[in-house]
Amino acid sequence: METIYQDIPRFYTALAEWGACVIYICLIKKRFNNKITVALSTLFLVAQIALLVPTGDLPTVWWIPCMVAAALLMYLFIYTVGNVHSITAAYLCARAFLIAEFTASFQWQLDCYLNARVDVEHFVFAKIVMLVVIYTAIFVLVAFMEKPLMNPEYLNKITYKEFIAVIAIVAVAFTFSNLSFIWKNTPFSSGFRSDIFNIRTLFDLAGMTILYAYQSRVCELMAESEIVTMDSMLKSQYNQYRNYQESIDLINMKYHDLKHQIAGLRAETDIDKRTEWLDAMEDDIRGFESVTNTGNKVLDTIIAGKIMHGQKYDIKFTCVIDGKLLEFMHVTDICTIFGNAIDNAIENVVMIKDIEKRIIHVTVSAKNKFVLIQFQNYCEVKPNEDKRGIRLFESSKADKRNHGFGLKSIQYTVDKYDGTMKAGMNKDWFELTILIPCSNK
Repeated sequence: METIYQDIPRFYTALAEWGACVIYICLIKKRFNNKITVALSTLFLVAQIALLVPTGDLPTVWWIPCMVAAALLMYLFIYTVGNVHSITAAYLCARAFLIAEFTASFQWQLDCYLNARVDVEHFVFAKIVMLVVIYTAIFVLVAFMEKPLMNPEYLNKITYKEFIAVIAIVAVAFTFSNLSFIWKNTPFSSGFRSDIFNIRTLFDLAGMTILYAYQSRVCELMAESEIVTMDSMLKSQYNQYRNYQESIDLINMKYHDLKHQIAGLRAETDIDKRTEWLDAMEDDIRGFESVTNTGNKVLDTIIAGKIMHGQKYDIKFTCVIDGKLLEFMHVTDICTIFGNAIDNAIENVVMIKDIEKRIIHVTVSAKNKFVLIQFQNYCEVKPNEDKRGIRLFESSKADKRNHGFGLKSIQYTVDKYDGTMKAGMNKDWFELTILIPCSNK
């Protein structure tokens, strides 16, 4: 039995499905340059039309397999052109499929409504214009609403649970919207053409609304979780600072005592070996003082604590720091920037087998009307680049889903002072550079 569903020209359906995919491709990172993207998009449009148009007159039993094939082609389109994971492509495909269903249904319902009241059969141009206007209006509106939700962090962390939830919503909306085309004698279907069109369009619209609300809520929960995580990291860095401060106070007392001991020993003996040994001890003390006397007590504590931690892994620190330039910053912000940046550097260099290459440079200086903060560490593993251009290392920790919050915390802190942050490779060195206007001082 042929169905009324076939009243919608398959060309219109193919165009709607292709256009819905284009929405998401425009909102995500592309795998290829613009020329290749356009060429592949055109190829998939031709393929979508070639699949649906010749199958328009098939019996009802073939309708569902044709829709499944069309959905698979949409998935291949998004996955091939978009630079996303397979589960993300499938997630976006499900959303695009429902948008396409609504768009084609809404346009065709208006077309049939006008045909019943106005003789427009001979005005082919007017029908084409209406098709273009309606499709464009819906796609632009959907793109505008979806853009804030196409967070790269969210898309890269879509779980199977979220994917199944979206598939379920799309399946239910699609089933009830098309129920009348297959079975008319159910509590949720109708035998009247106008009712069938209304049911289809309204169910598709309801499905889109539920999907939008669902994704909005998931993004909100994810943002709340991110804030809690970063707040926890901030408190952790501050607590580390407090612990370091107590340790440094004790160490400074020990070094102070050692100075007097060395002076006493020098007065008591002139043995060459002991003199050399005492000179070496004194050099170590001076080296420690030069590194941990930046002019900023908070920074002194953080740097000294990190140096002591790095000594366990034979990590060498070189610091050229004018800590007085950071007097305008709150203690927690100093902890966030320097604590996270040095922790990231340590996490990376500790994996280097050659001990001589385990080096970290920290610089704080004035540059024109800015405070320049720079962290450099030797790097053997090239970092990945995220959607904002910030380069990230794959975390060595077990929880991959929650990695990367260190750099985010730094970025948010820098933004608070109207500064800029840039991360990237310079030959074999990873560099994190921060510029903060002196107007904050």
